[in-house]
Amino acid sequence: MKRIVGVILAALALAACAETPGGPFAPVPATAPPPPPPPPPSNPYAFNDADFAWSTAVGTGKVVGELAFRSDAAARYTCQAAVLAPETPWSRARMRKLYLSTTSADIPAEDVKSRTSSEHEAEYARYVREAPCNAAGRFTFSGLPDGAWYVITVAAPVGGGVRMAVMRRVVTDGQTVRVVLR
Repeated sequence: MKRIVGVILAALALAACAETPGGPFAPVPATAPPPPPPPPPSNPYAFNDADFAWSTAVGTGKVVGELAFRSDAAARYTCQAAVLAPETPWSRARMRKLYLSTTSADIPAEDVKSRTSSEHEAEYARYVREAPCNAAGRFTFSGLPDGAWYVITVAAPVGGGVRMAVMRRVVTDGQTVRVVLR
């Protein structure tokens, strides 16, 4: 019996020494490395001249506007000029930051000024149109391509007081769009 146990132990010892695939100290197979992370998405709010290109075309659209802003004190307001800015992802983000809206706003001009950044101001200015306001607070932009625009003016109270920045989003479609800034 001792002999049988000895033979079994010897066989087990030899089996333990037997060569296995990769040898007794074969490295553990490595798992494939994880794939690299995807590149960050491009910033949709980055200033991009290509986003503004449509606004430089000549079209048949027209914006006829009028400042009719009144405060609680019923003061009469006037404007010097109105600006028309094309809507792009960048300008939409700018409107949200400056006016806290992408559709319409009337807030103190000083609040807008305090949130204004000069970053990309020169590039942006190339696409912004300006029209003078007449004595009745009316202005016109013509030759516009179809698209969405922001009409903006500063309403100054006659006799002094808080100046208000007034913004409205409009869409041109080859026709005349009338906008009243209240």
